[in-house]
Amino acid sequence: MTRKTLLSRLSDEVRYSVDNIAETVSDLGTPTVRLGVTGLSRAGKTVFITALIHNLVNGGRLPMLDAAAEGRIARAALEPQPDDDVPRFDVEAHVDTLLKERDWPQSTRQVSELRLTITFESAHFLSRALGRGKLHLDIVDYPGEWLLDLPLLDKDFATFSREALERARQDARAPIARPFLDALADIDPDTEADETTARDLARHYTAYLGDCRAEGRALSMLPPGRFLMPGDLDGSPALTFAPLDIAPDAGTAPPGSLRAMMERRYEAYKKHVVRPFFRDHFARLDRQIVLVDALSALNAGPAALADLETALSEILAAFRPGRVSRLFSILTRRIDRILFAATKADHLHRADHDRLEAILRRLVKRALERAHYSGAEVDVLALAAIRATREARVTHDGEAMPAILGTPLPGERVNGETYDGKTEIALFPGDLPDDPETVFAPGAEPQPPVRFVRFRPPELQTTAEGLKLSLPHIRLDRALHFLFGDYLT
Repeated sequence: MTRKTLLSRLSDEVRYSVDNIAETVSDLGTPTVRLGVTGLSRAGKTVFITALIHNLVNGGRLPMLDAAAEGRIARAALEPQPDDDVPRFDVEAHVDTLLKERDWPQSTRQVSELRLTITFESAHFLSRALGRGKLHLDIVDYPGEWLLDLPLLDKDFATFSREALERARQDARAPIARPFLDALADIDPDTEADETTARDLARHYTAYLGDCRAEGRALSMLPPGRFLMPGDLDGSPALTFAPLDIAPDAGTAPPGSLRAMMERRYEAYKKHVVRPFFRDHFARLDRQIVLVDALSALNAGPAALADLETALSEILAAFRPGRVSRLFSILTRRIDRILFAATKADHLHRADHDRLEAILRRLVKRALERAHYSGAEVDVLALAAIRATREARVTHDGEAMPAILGTPLPGERVNGETYDGKTEIALFPGDLPDDPETVFAPGAEPQPPVRFVRFRPPELQTTAEGLKLSLPHIRLDRALHFLFGDYLT
């Protein structure tokens, strides 16, 4: 770490302390938990947050969240968020999409925030005598791809280039990266800087990253994250660079060279994109859930699974885990609870949920060891924040088999038949292996794929009295209890 980087980090730590004190004063002593919700593409971040809000505000069925199961939550209501310069998570629009259109909301494309204030009765007699408690739950939604940028803060351009090209030349990626690698082959990094060359390389590199993420490939290590989610930075020099084939003994980039231009833009990306995200959002989190689409990686094969394992390890390396007392948290924040959740559990029969958890636990093994060492609590579970299917047993060739029932989205194809979004079907999704090591062992044969169908969100059930129930789920309550249940005691 350079002296300049060290001074910058120290300056940031002072700023974090000042911001934490200001937030504590502004909340008039009401405890605040800043919950980070992230995950790589299509992991279900938007659905998770929407389901969390909908169930708490509407008194959903949450038997594993003690405060809800014991009837101690008096009220949960949305309030203005504390950060006026951060977009609000549009939960009302997402609920309308789910309930009125029976479609899934758009994926996360930027940082957004929402504050839910929970009023509750304490589980302890003396605390109850002092009146009801309150908790501000500030939910921060951000793309997991941005987390993969945080390790870049400690890497120079040459290191970034070497690692990026090593990945691009791996067997699973080389065919996808071929247009970019071909464009790079004739480029001398020390040639005179040229804007057209820089833009062409950046375009080819961005296209390669996008193709890696395509359905059926499900590759996860795709920094820089903003290349696929540029927002208002689209076309800016800070996003117009690409890795170069730099010789290990190349030395300093000649002034005016393409390499010097790319280095400058890479450093600008870190300064104007990565560091502000870390400082303004990530470093202020108390709790974190990382949503993982492990089933897509399993279906895509061993290369996707290994790539996801590396990405999850990189993600946790970016966290600031550790245990901090509530009093000391006025000065500094650390993520003291991290939950890794395998999503889309409703695509499997419940007999496979433990196997899905075991595969995820194996995926994050290195990450779990690092977090435990720092003193943070870590858990792993399989969930469906909104359950789109039901379970059944269907007779096939005289044999009763476990199946899932659901309504495919319009246009989904199953066994050659295209569905209209109105017809419910029974599906045998397939089974996961009993031993998770069988999918990680060197030279492991690809597993029979779990059959994926995109189902429509469920219609809300109605009670005999005409009351609509909340969105159904699988283990959402267990996730909430782990993430902030201790603040509701």
